[in-house]
Amino acid sequence: MGHDRDKNAIVIACFGATYPEALANIITMQKEMQGAFPHAEIRVAFTSNIVRGIWRERRRERQYSVDNRTVYAKGPLATIADLQDEGYRDIIVQPMHIYAGEQYSDLVSYIDGLNAISTVKAKYRPFNKLVLGRPLLGRPGPQHDYRKDMAQAAEALAPDVSLAEKDHAALVYMGHGNRFYSTGIYIEFQQVMRRMYPGTDIFVGTVEGFPCLEDVIDGLTWFGVKKVVLKPFMIVAGQHVWKDMAGDQGDSWKSVISSKGITVTCMPQGLGDYPEIRHIFIEHAEDAARTGIDKAEI
Repeated sequence: MGHDRDKNAIVIACFGATYPEALANIITMQKEMQGAFPHAEIRVAFTSNIVRGIWRERRRERQYSVDNRTVYAKGPLATIADLQDEGYRDIIVQPMHIYAGEQYSDLVSYIDGLNAISTVKAKYRPFNKLVLGRPLLGRPGPQHDYRKDMAQAAEALAPDVSLAEKDHAALVYMGHGNRFYSTGIYIEFQQVMRRMYPGTDIFVGTVEGFPCLEDVIDGLTWFGVKKVVLKPFMIVAGQHVWKDMAGDQGDSWKSVISSKGITVTCMPQGLGDYPEIRHIFIEHAEDAARTGIDKAEI
């Protein structure tokens, strides 16, 4: 990454999680990233202001005592600033986001803004190299074909398809989505999955945006589906998974789908639990390490 290998750093920028159990795969990601970059400083940043605020409050409560530094994660700007102040001038920010949506777009703005800093003397520029890796499903642009990233992610989900096939069920993913950014990437990924696994009925929906639960229900009804394996298309299994997807309340995905006479098996396992998915993030960080440009668009 740089000439002074002791002053290279990687910031794993993830949305974060409020469920202590959901921190496990973030911690595992940090350890595996350290294994891939043994001479780099590896830190975790939470991009969600809400998640960081909740953990700030919880640190005062003994019941939320967690024996790791992850619960003290700062935002990406503060994390980068700390590293720069400690002498790290070659920094990769590797997101653990699903696609190039709102959270990722903010990271692009942060990195481009920091790289725009100019100093009278070039040697005092804060960064030698500050770059941003790609999210799981890639990002549009000529630098990397995002469709290859989508295909790699789909290949990593082969165990989910096998599970549904054994149960003679359709496979339904619940993603987060976004009210303000296009979530068409989810429907595109659904098509990638369907072409890769033509023997299984596969549906991808979102909590926010398109396609919503109603769209998924329409598809299940059209295909005459009687059994479903329901899984999150999210990195960690947090509140959305345990409440919005698998909760017992009447408006959860499990309850609504079940109300249509469809048998639902919930598998509340975040994508970050999959070694193949974590490896994709490591590969994206390695791609970022090889780039020589000082812009976020890599």
